[in-house]
Amino acid sequence: MKVLIVEDDDSVGRLLLQAMREAGHEADLIKDGAVALKVALEHTYDLILLDLMLPGADGLTVCRGLRAADCPSRILIVTARDMLEDKVSCLDAGADDYLVKPFQLAELLARVRALLRRRDAPPGVLTVADLTVEPLTRHVYRAGKRIWLSSTEFVLLEFLMRRAGETATRTELLAYVWEYDFGGNDNVVEVYISYLRRKIDKGYYPPLIHTVRGVGYRLGVESGA
Repeated sequence: MKVLIVEDDDSVGRLLLQAMREAGHEADLIKDGAVALKVALEHTYDLILLDLMLPGADGLTVCRGLRAADCPSRILIVTARDMLEDKVSCLDAGADDYLVKPFQLAELLARVRALLRRRDAPPGVLTVADLTVEPLTRHVYRAGKRIWLSSTEFVLLEFLMRRAGETATRTELLAYVWEYDFGGNDNVVEVYISYLRRKIDKGYYPPLIHTVRGVGYRLGVESGA
């Protein structure tokens, strides 16, 4: 992969740069958020390791700018901020994962590998009833109408679509979509399911996202609908 590291701390930046290169990836290091945003939009990167507290433009602003410009790069936030609100804000802004400093290199590399696997997921079009998901373009349509999703919403929907008709547990969703522990608080799953329902089900029939009480969620057309 080609990786862009956006980090203003010299020691952390050098560590990330060395780790990515030793893992066999091409890697560039930029210390300014505004400069990083410009470079990331002008060049193609598979993955961006993005700090939040940056000069020029903070990481959340950079993340939002990238997603507003339809930048396809995977974004892994690497920051000292460990509040749930920060994590949810970044994921809602389009980040694909969130890693808190200090971290173990083994965990960082595992998350990078997971993002690479997600990038290489089968590109075939997924269809359930009148809902269509195109993993390659990340386009979503319901009854022929384009639906706009955040990066996290898309990954959650794609997972449910690939498991259509099966029940996905909250634990499975947390592990696949977020790939880190929310300290036992899985409320983030309910929050993002509610986001999807407003976009995917509201105003359409039949409803496709169903709660399996005490277990998780299932996507599909229920009998009798």
